[in-house]
Amino acid sequence: MSTSKKEIIQRIATKHNLPLSKIEEIVNYQFKFVADIIKKGNFESVRLPYFGKFSVKAGRLKHIQNKKDGIINSK
Repeated sequence: MSTSKKEIIQRIATKHNLPLSKIEEIVNYQFKFVADIIKKGNFESVRLPYFGKFSVKAGRLKHIQNKKDGIINSK
């Protein structure tokens, strides 16, 4: 049985008698936080307890920069 993000937000909002928008903001904040840390380019890893560890390999920066510059690397 798969539970969607929308259903989880609805259950939490009902259980704690809070508005859906506030619960959705809380749920999405953790992903915004991870994205902000990764976008800084320091290649720090971010661990969200019970969810996972997120990181970017330093070599990806060169790949991304080449893509922006229009350079195609064929292997």
